[in-house]
Amino acid sequence: MTTSAPFREGPSLSHANDLQARLFETRTLSRDLAAPLSAEDMCVQPMDDASPTKWHLAHTTWFFERFILEAHVPGYKVFDDRFNYCFNSYYETQGRRQPRQHRGLMTRPTAEDVAAYRRHVDQALRGLFTDGIASRGDIADLIEIGINHEQQHQELLMTDILSLFAVGPLRPAYRDRSEPSRTEAAAPLTWSSFEGGISEIGHGGSGFSWDNESPRHEVLVRPFRLANRLVTNGEWLEFMAAGGYREATLWLADGWAQVTREEWDAPLYWEQQDGQWSQMGFDGMQPVDEAAPVCHVSYFEADAYARWAGKRLPTEAEWEIAAQDVEPVGNTLGTGNLRPMRAQGDGLQQMFGDVWQWTQSSYSPYPGYRPPEGAIGEYNGKFMVSQQVLRGASCVTPDHHSRATYRNFFYPWQRWQFLGLRLAEDAR
Repeated sequence: MTTSAPFREGPSLSHANDLQARLFETRTLSRDLAAPLSAEDMCVQPMDDASPTKWHLAHTTWFFERFILEAHVPGYKVFDDRFNYCFNSYYETQGRRQPRQHRGLMTRPTAEDVAAYRRHVDQALRGLFTDGIASRGDIADLIEIGINHEQQHQELLMTDILSLFAVGPLRPAYRDRSEPSRTEAAAPLTWSSFEGGISEIGHGGSGFSWDNESPRHEVLVRPFRLANRLVTNGEWLEFMAAGGYREATLWLADGWAQVTREEWDAPLYWEQQDGQWSQMGFDGMQPVDEAAPVCHVSYFEADAYARWAGKRLPTEAEWEIAAQDVEPVGNTLGTGNLRPMRAQGDGLQQMFGDVWQWTQSSYSPYPGYRPPEGAIGEYNGKFMVSQQVLRGASCVTPDHHSRATYRNFFYPWQRWQFLGLRLAEDAR
């Protein structure tokens, strides 16, 4: 890893007290998110895309240990040399590692071992501030990267817990919570118009950003309109009732192959019993809330729905142009809802929070993009092929983690994340 971090923050990074507070708030939140789980829950891997909770807690700790403490603290004592193999994710420069699909086979180290690992590393991280090392610009940059990296894994930790509980025969709830009756309707669907022309997108100001958000550059867009809210479960039920999952002409070829091979007939985690649809969430199996945004749908499904509706998905440039003057807050992790909520009010809504929004843009480098040197260069750049960009945030994205320029990305068939859609159309 280079010590001249390419994600350099503005002057606020030199404020060690603020950095220290955010670091340990983040570290504590990861622990708190895992608190409702048993040791057995923390070990299991429900599918190849998901990782055990124990692994997330250890990997984020490994990140701090490997790239900050080992590299920059003379005399630092590594907790366990074997953990580099166990908890490296995909960093080829850091050596061999446990295959991703076999992370759930690691019953050892135990959850208690991982908790001890986190305490060991946290103590050393506190020493960075006591000794004044964290005030160095290069170290502060790396700590900022580590905070944002752990926030990404907090979202993954939550979605992977849901994936695990959804395949369990008992359908356990992550929390006990009584829900009020749901009678309110979502806000009516309206449209916001945007002029075409040359605009700038990408990160270009102060504050943290990932390398894939830069450089800021010009794009040419035609006039377009964007739906004021996300597509709802009720609207998705209409798509299903109209035979949307059975009409090949609505689907991209790869999408239709996926639908027929996997026998998809509804979003992930939906189940029908006695003619009624229920959905697995953090509160266990609950009736589908027709006014809430649809989620756990793949790009293939989102694209097919848009075709059925006579619309399309927005490009990432269109989405960012629409979002650039919107405050990046919404129904994210800190609200405690842990599920998408219905839209209320007027104007452009749900740009941040509830669900990540598929765009029709492939995940590729911006003009002039250069990956950072060293191990951190593996973080984003090498994945810029065969994936689609999503924008916004979800109901389990940590608060203040997203922004208008943030580029999330997943393969077009994936749907275990909180993934949904907003419609767009060309202006006439």
